[in-house]
Amino acid sequence: MHITITGNLGSGKSTICKILEDKYGFEIYSTGKVQREIAKEMNITTLEMNQLMCSDRKYDTMIDDATARISRENRDKNIIFDSRLAWHFVEQSFKVFLSVSLNVAAERVKNDDRGNVEKYSSIAEAKEMLAARAETEDKRYKDMYHLNYFDFSNYNLVIDSTCCTPEKIASIIMQEAKKFEATMKEKGAFESGNQGINRILISPKRLYPHPVLSEELNNLKGMIDEYAKLSDYIETTIPVSKNGDEYMILDGLDQVKAAAAAEVPFIPVIIN
Repeated sequence: MHITITGNLGSGKSTICKILEDKYGFEIYSTGKVQREIAKEMNITTLEMNQLMCSDRKYDTMIDDATARISRENRDKNIIFDSRLAWHFVEQSFKVFLSVSLNVAAERVKNDDRGNVEKYSSIAEAKEMLAARAETEDKRYKDMYHLNYFDFSNYNLVIDSTCCTPEKIASIIMQEAKKFEATMKEKGAFESGNQGINRILISPKRLYPHPVLSEELNNLKGMIDEYAKLSDYIETTIPVSKNGDEYMILDGLDQVKAAAAAEVPFIPVIIN
């Protein structure tokens, strides 16, 4: 099985990949590590490295070619590709996008030990630099490959890491990847390239209006008791609108309230 993992900066990709390596025996191929090493050798920041890559394709080409080659030559191995664009270059994979709120991402990267080239003096500075990096990378991918990196329809699983533990996220990724692989093999869809979206799983705490735990929940007791038996997500898909990294509930507020009260980690959503 090949799994490609990408996502927002600070979403915890490396941590989750390490869990998949340790617990499930996957080998990790990380292009982010390669990029940071190149930046370190050149004594520049990761943002400066991204800006340099806008004008010099040799770094992107080197990383992309290696990713495609490794995937072709190791079809019989379990590999995790921790890479911004591996979902595009790996021919057959379960494509995962890790989402995270900008505030939480900024807290994570500020507190992480990523060397002198990625140190931030404040949360505000981290947010500003993360937003700038995301904008730079998005522009580069559109210019070079005509790809919309943040288009969720590129992925089989979009999962929110804002509030959930990495261990739970890794477990859900494996469950969904196995179901996806079985379905694809049954349909022969890998060969046809039909690898459309599967699920978008968002924490109830990222949905607006925030589910308020109040006396109203007395009317939802039956639903809450039912949801309390779930460990991953409810089955009902909730329609939402998306504005930046905020999700507004369009319908199904009672289900969201009950899921939040039952401490269900995720809500399946469809973005309208």
